[in-house]
Amino acid sequence: MNGKFPESFGQLSAIRVLELSDNQWEGFITEAHLRNLTSLEELSLIKTSNSSLSFNISFDWIPPFKLRYLVIRYYQLGPKFPTWLRNQTELTTLVLNGASISDTLPSWFWQLNLTLDELDVGGNHLSGRIPNTLVFRFPGSVDLSSNRFEGPLPLWSSNLTKLYLRDNLFSGPIPNDLGQKTPFLTDLDISFNSLNGSIPQSVGNLKQLLTLVISNNNLSGGIPQFLKNISSLYILDMTKNNFSGEIPESIGSLLTIRFLVLSNNHLSGEIPPSLKNCSLMDSLDLGENQLSGNIPAWIGESMPSLSILRLRSNHFNGTIPSELCKLSALHILDLSHNNLSGPIPHCVGDFSAMKVKPPDTEIYQGSLQVAIKGTQYVYQQTLYLVNLMDLSRNNLSGEMPVELTSLLHLGTLNLSGNQLVGKIPTQIGKLEWLESLDLSRNKLSGSIPPSMVSIRFLSFLNLSFNNLSGEIPTANQFQTLINPSIYEGNLALCGVPLPKRCSEIDGTPQIPGADEDKEDENGHDKLWLFVSVGLGFIMGFWGVCGTLIIKKSWRYAYFQFFDKIKDQLLTFLALSVVRLKRKMSEKNGAGET
Repeated sequence: MNGKFPESFGQLSAIRVLELSDNQWEGFITEAHLRNLTSLEELSLIKTSNSSLSFNISFDWIPPFKLRYLVIRYYQLGPKFPTWLRNQTELTTLVLNGASISDTLPSWFWQLNLTLDELDVGGNHLSGRIPNTLVFRFPGSVDLSSNRFEGPLPLWSSNLTKLYLRDNLFSGPIPNDLGQKTPFLTDLDISFNSLNGSIPQSVGNLKQLLTLVISNNNLSGGIPQFLKNISSLYILDMTKNNFSGEIPESIGSLLTIRFLVLSNNHLSGEIPPSLKNCSLMDSLDLGENQLSGNIPAWIGESMPSLSILRLRSNHFNGTIPSELCKLSALHILDLSHNNLSGPIPHCVGDFSAMKVKPPDTEIYQGSLQVAIKGTQYVYQQTLYLVNLMDLSRNNLSGEMPVELTSLLHLGTLNLSGNQLVGKIPTQIGKLEWLESLDLSRNKLSGSIPPSMVSIRFLSFLNLSFNNLSGEIPTANQFQTLINPSIYEGNLALCGVPLPKRCSEIDGTPQIPGADEDKEDENGHDKLWLFVSVGLGFIMGFWGVCGTLIIKKSWRYAYFQFFDKIKDQLLTFLALSVVRLKRKMSEKNGAGET
């Protein structure tokens, strides 16, 4: 439905439930639209399409109804917190998410003595401190995420099951009695705040917890052993804190864990063998730590559904275990910035998920920071669409395995900063979906394969500092890859965009100074061309016209000749006209008889 929202809705005095979501209305909702809705108990307005509808209700308006259920998502209700809610003392569900409210939660709101099922004011610009006076019924849910709330973490009723406080300014330690105050929590997200201290012992009492997200804070200490008590944990995200020490063996007791994110901390030691018990693992991110030892081969054997393996920026050594190739669901492999050595396993062609098109339906795979096109990006909802292999900044040797060219839907390939030798596989052009390719700082030789012009989506390329030779391709995408730094450090490469030109396509070496000699020859050719044109003009024009001007008898004979030709042409035309008229008159006479 579109157009202006009609005021006649305000005459529906018997209506109890008003659901207005998913339309394309425009204009404003005012008191007139709600004036006589005396029986209204539930009002829901969720913006899921293109609509410019917003609220314009006066500050002192008192509604004629008592709502139990109010849900407004992504419609402008602010910038002030709606004062017409101050007499809504029967609310059990209050959702004002993404409503463009830039205000504090007023004191009268906390004095309404509400008993809530759900409170959601996320995605606004609300500020101030949150008191602990709210009461909830089981199973209660609170979402204050993406605001500017500050002070210590608030704790409310023990009936809470979901608590989302991410992306605020909360500070101080996690309350020591968190586990006692909210024992029925299933989802806890306190990420992107300024919390410090360690994880309190009471968190181990949250035995029904499914998701624990405490990333992007200033938390410290070790990963506590008591996490093994939370046997149903599905997501554990502790990234970007100051946790230190070793990953405890007890983490292998989390048999239902699907997403384990411990990156950007100060963890050391080896990956504990007990982790092989986590056979349902979908995403394992241990990057940006100080972990060492070999990459365990059992990862490829004990985690068959693993789709993301990120171990970058650690101190892992040894070779890349060929057992990883058994991970048919793997579509992101990041082992970069380690001390790995040996060849790239030829079985990399077995990564089935990198061969096929990503699924059309959205799949939740958490949040991940990946390096693409030389820049760090954080992917969330679209992470399942990313196909990436990054083995850069190691000590890998040998040749690029030709099996890499079978990963037809690979989007990013980074093998830079290794000791790879040999030629770039001639069939690399089969990687038609490749957007970013970095082979820089290796010892690759030979020419740039002509098949690379078939990689139509290639927008980032780095082949610098190798031993490549020959002419740089110029077709298709290579017409846009014209930054000389892409090819620098390859002394035998030539052609655009490098200043060094190729004398012949077959790679014949150029003679020093040949270009200058050729330019001199071109200059002489142009000079002789202008001279010959000038002489031709002089001989052709003045050789005829000059003689007619100088020689009077020739001039008379020349014009008499053209006069004679003109007379003959006029005579021929006159006779032809007479004959044509005679024939026409004879035909007309025969027709009359």
